[in-house]
Amino acid sequence: MRRGVGLLMALCLVTGLGAVLAQQRRAEPQMAEAATRLLGTLDPAQRAKAAWPFAAEERFNWAFVPRDRQGLPLAAMNERQRAAAFALLRAGLSEAGVAKADGVRVLEGVLLALERSAHRDPERYYFTIFGEPGGATWGWRYEGHHISQNWTIVNGTATATTPAFIGANPAEVREGPHKGLRVLAAEEDLARALVTALTPAQRERAVLGETVPSDILTGNARRASIDGRAGLPADAMTAEQRRLLTRLIEEHASLQAPGLADQRLAKVRAEAPADLLFAWMGRTERAPGNAHYYRVHGRTFLIEYDNTQNDANHQHVVWRDLGGDFGEDLLARHYATAPHHAAHRPSLVGHPPPGRIGLAAGEGGR
Repeated sequence: MRRGVGLLMALCLVTGLGAVLAQQRRAEPQMAEAATRLLGTLDPAQRAKAAWPFAAEERFNWAFVPRDRQGLPLAAMNERQRAAAFALLRAGLSEAGVAKADGVRVLEGVLLALERSAHRDPERYYFTIFGEPGGATWGWRYEGHHISQNWTIVNGTATATTPAFIGANPAEVREGPHKGLRVLAAEEDLARALVTALTPAQRERAVLGETVPSDILTGNARRASIDGRAGLPADAMTAEQRRLLTRLIEEHASLQAPGLADQRLAKVRAEAPADLLFAWMGRTERAPGNAHYYRVHGRTFLIEYDNTQNDANHQHVVWRDLGGDFGEDLLARHYATAPHHAAHRPSLVGHPPPGRIGLAAGEGGR
């Protein structure tokens, strides 16, 4: 049987079917097909809410606080439409990512039970599609309280999967039927394992102080920027410490579908170890009320994490592309060089100019 499978695979490669199968496994065509199917289930009024032009300024209007959003919420979908929407989410996220996204909605239900507030609603999570799925340029967003995942696809390749935000409030559920639930446990525990594995001399460089910021420093800015660079570089770590750092970065990347996560990790591997900084603020012991913040900061990307609000039981996590979230820099070059866009180039007036921004790691929702 194994020999037969091997022979079949060899024939696929010879005939070119292997390339087709590989293409089918890629996230980009799966996202395009799923987005097309979702739009096909919508009536005209729903489609008017869900579908936006790719050039719409709304594509950059991301946030992670409770608020009304542009797009089609789960609350406005029937069961068939919800199934199509979640199929799109499964195309963009890994199994672990979908589980964490589901956990965010579970926590929204926990907050609803605790606060009895109308702005806590597990059904107020929105799908928004920009451009024609599968076209030259298109993208989509899944967003609600404590989650904003954004994808930009150009010529069939995901040029950007950022900004990518996920949060958890409570970070640990301490009462009720979900007691003990920690949706973002690994993001906290792996970083703590790393900081506690450092020598006193290494901590002098990695721990920037016990004062913590009130939130992630980049907020929901259209372009991520932090003043200065500080922290312990990877080339000053032991082999075991670098393994912990690698596991931490992989955990953050693993929310994305495997192929998209691989694209992120390829950029990380291309970084010089001296440019890859780990910085921590706050107490290093895990205990109720011990607020803390960390970041992993390279020349091309930034991961920020904080657990500082609600008596340090409220997490925010974001992955940013320092070369331009939403694929802005690559798109600017695409529009500038592609002949078929010459007559229809979007105005960049008022937009931040393309190019590398000042990188960062500096001092230092709901």
